[in-house]
Amino acid sequence: MVRVIEDTFGTAINPLTKQMEEIKRFTITNGMQMKVQVITLGATIASIEVPDANGHVEDVVLGYDDVAGYQTSTNPYFGATIGRVCNRVGHGRFPLNGQEIQVSRNMNNKHQLHGGFIGFDKVHWQVVAQHQDGVTLQHCSPDGHEGYPGEVTATVKISLTEDNCLHLLMRAKTTKTTAVNMTNHCYFNLAGHAAGKQAIYGHEVMINADKITETDGDSIPTGNFTPVEGTVYDLRKMKNMGEGIKSLLPSPISGYDDNYCADGNYDGNRINVIAKALYPPNGRWLEIASNQPGVQFYTSNGMPDTEKGETPIYGKNGAQYTKHAAFCLETQKYPDAVNHPNFPSIILNPDEEYNHEVIYKFGICRNSGCGKH
Repeated sequence: MVRVIEDTFGTAINPLTKQMEEIKRFTITNGMQMKVQVITLGATIASIEVPDANGHVEDVVLGYDDVAGYQTSTNPYFGATIGRVCNRVGHGRFPLNGQEIQVSRNMNNKHQLHGGFIGFDKVHWQVVAQHQDGVTLQHCSPDGHEGYPGEVTATVKISLTEDNCLHLLMRAKTTKTTAVNMTNHCYFNLAGHAAGKQAIYGHEVMINADKITETDGDSIPTGNFTPVEGTVYDLRKMKNMGEGIKSLLPSPISGYDDNYCADGNYDGNRINVIAKALYPPNGRWLEIASNQPGVQFYTSNGMPDTEKGETPIYGKNGAQYTKHAAFCLETQKYPDAVNHPNFPSIILNPDEEYNHEVIYKFGICRNSGCGKH
């Protein structure tokens, strides 16, 4: 039976109202030893505990012990809900209804990344409802915030099932035509959140996509596509994550940070399995299904490189998070879609509803060949 417990995670100053507010935490558990914690700061998934094939229960997502951690300038969006527009908006501008919209540029003072300076990840979400199996959070983004037109009301419904599926349902409505492209930014390590890059190098990954969006030196899409056939980006069958990362070194990106186009059956409604990751040493696997046409595969290339003397990020229980210590699979529409008419549109009109569903299913396999399928 799924249970939900509410308590207080801490307090923080609301970046919009400047008022001190309580940050609430919801702990959702099922009868299969799975436990998920969600905090209202950034509608963030703060922990996901699941068992492995040996019955060992570990937290498999990176994060912090307290509010102060999540508010540090080095927080790379751990577990947060991202919006209004996730990923990049090239040069912080795009055409809309015959006008050029200029949004904030928080990426090298040149582009916008993950919604701007105060994106959905930094605001305090309100509790709309607590359910038997989870919680629904809501944020009302003011008209003009970060440069985007329209007042956008976004909700995230987070629920857990008895078969170890974590469901996220992201919805949004607007008062004016605007752009919306939300995602969740969990950083996973199926060996445990503190296991580091050597464990990540032992993971296997599959992404059901035959092309990626081509990008320039700033990781901004060009509008073209790159077929994965015959390249290191071909993950249509299970592939060792470490081998893939190492074959991309010493490129400027130094790992995967690519939008995979998983739109073969995309119609906005159908839920398709989009990716799977496995850690063979403990049998723990994660399968991701979504109604979105893309998924950003990111191998934490931007986290501190301690081999070059950079200071690690100190996370939960004193864990040291470093480069390649986790992977992200962020379901989404394509980056910079507002500037590419050939991409699935992220324009939302007042008479429409944005609807993004993603399911994270966790499981275990107990045989040595379980990564071959």
